[in-house]
Amino acid sequence: MTSDEIEVPKEIRPFMLEGAEETKLGQKNGAIRQFRYGNLHIREYEDKYLVHVDKVDPRNDPLGHLIHDAPEFLIGIASAYWGGKKVASEVYKLQKNKPFAEITADITGLLASVVTGYMGYSIVKKLKDF
Repeated sequence: MTSDEIEVPKEIRPFMLEGAEETKLGQKNGAIRQFRYGNLHIREYEDKYLVHVDKVDPRNDPLGHLIHDAPEFLIGIASAYWGGKKVASEVYKLQKNKPFAEITADITGLLASVVTGYMGYSIVKKLKDF
């Protein structure tokens, strides 16, 4: 649970807003299912609901939602692209006269993109939740 979420225990008040739509948009964070009602994001767990308000509804403006509510995804993608491309390029320069240089560079770049993408995502997520 992040600091901007409200916890509603089911034992106190089982609820669901009329008109809330079940959605796959958003991080489930272990929830059974999740709903959206305008900018309201509701995650349902076995014993509670976690509710928070997004700045931008991803159903209406996906890019705006990523920029304002989930920048960790954009940073993760950019980090993956930049890290993978940079490593692949350097490996290819070092190996270009050897057999399988291109394949080696591609595989190394792919692995680097996974690592750098995850690192970028994780750092921004921790900063955002801090």
